[in-house]
Amino acid sequence: MDLHDNVLPSGGTGAGKSRRAQDNGFVAEKQNTPIVTLITSGRGNSGLVAEHHFRHFSGMADTDPENPAMIIAPDPDAPGLSQPVTGVDESGTPVTLPVVTEKPLTLFLNRQEIVTSMTIGDWPAELAVGYFLNQNMLHDDDVITGIDHDDDLGVVIVRTERETDFEAKMKRKIRTSGCAEGTAYGDMMERFDSIRLNPDMRLHASMLIPLSKAINTTPSLYLSAGAIHGCVLCSAETPLVYMEDIGRHNAVDKIAGWMFLNKVAPDDKIFYTTGRLTTEMVIKTVQMRIPVLVSRSGFTNEAVALARQAGLTLIGRARGKRFIALSGEGRIVFDEAAAGMEDIADIPSPQRAQGHKGGRDSGRGGGAR
Repeated sequence: MDLHDNVLPSGGTGAGKSRRAQDNGFVAEKQNTPIVTLITSGRGNSGLVAEHHFRHFSGMADTDPENPAMIIAPDPDAPGLSQPVTGVDESGTPVTLPVVTEKPLTLFLNRQEIVTSMTIGDWPAELAVGYFLNQNMLHDDDVITGIDHDDDLGVVIVRTERETDFEAKMKRKIRTSGCAEGTAYGDMMERFDSIRLNPDMRLHASMLIPLSKAINTTPSLYLSAGAIHGCVLCSAETPLVYMEDIGRHNAVDKIAGWMFLNKVAPDDKIFYTTGRLTTEMVIKTVQMRIPVLVSRSGFTNEAVALARQAGLTLIGRARGKRFIALSGEGRIVFDEAAAGMEDIADIPSPQRAQGHKGGRDSGRGGGAR
């Protein structure tokens, strides 16, 4: 696709669909296929105004009253994220279970098509902004003048005051190890060596126990349908923003975009991922300037080397009181409280327990993690 004269090209389910830009947004020329202006900002306005989003979350007060501080929690019952599918199990018994949906979303930066990503379809503005940030296509001081989304065409357009042209950059593509065929560009590392992570941030080992419990017992699409990854932005032992997607790179990018659009400081934060600790996860965490990366899963050797190079605290195999740190151990405070705490992080969530009680027809999670 190309956006000649700010016209969105034909495509989608109908013939002759086109959109023209007007006042930092779009005017739909075909009925029933609306363009939604997700975020607009005029030159005289301070900050960005969110006008409409399709959100996959529920207020934490509705999911876990003990954790009211979580800003964004998954909503596994949100429409469009999964569909009930009927089949048979190994004994021929009929089963019905929720299956995660998968949709293409094409990301434009100004007039240029950059990439098409397979995603569950929520948080499109944050996904696009976070992707461009983590690919060094957006800068920290860039001014975003508008973000437009057409759900029928599966397109998000991020508009900036600065003119952009990444024709040469896009020739250096790298297929990453992330699910849903993550794509990075060859100069993604161009800022890596210049980033300095906060050396004064401290993580008490005892924090990981309630943090893991809060994350693992939060109702999620993973627990209801499986085949999905989760990433969580945390402060001390408190999860703040929990995003899910079929590819962990998408979940990371959503959080990166959310932090940028909401001006959230990264220096004292922890990043938790349900997936393995690969080079892509390390690079993106460093790009986001978050000093600590935690996972229930394991490491790759190259990821450990990059984490040590950047001074990132890298913690894997975090389950209950147990974890392994292979980089940045100096930020960890090995307090005595952790030794005396109950190993509660692996207690099954109420959502999973209810699913098991409900039998096969209630679905079974699993897969991506």
